[in-house]
Amino acid sequence: MSRCPWTKGGPPVRFSELVRLLERNGFVLLREKGSVRYYRKSGVDRIIRVDYHGAKEVPTGTCQAILKAAGVLGDKTDD
Repeated sequence: MSRCPWTKGGPPVRFSELVRLLERNGFVLLREKGSVRYYRKSGVDRIIRVDYHGAKEVPTGTCQAILKAAGVLGDKTDD
């Protein structure tokens, strides 16, 4: 089962939830080609690539790599 560090042992993270997290942190969709989406944020030098698969679970390593590249690794999403 896939888990991402910001879920703290919660339910598996889906690609749609990961994209929502990026968007809440100021990332906007730059372009999309097929299932590949590119996100950009003002002040961040990198473009973040997400191979979007909707309701599928994000592998743990993929989730960590995307969040680390985006600079949001370790952010909490508690309501």
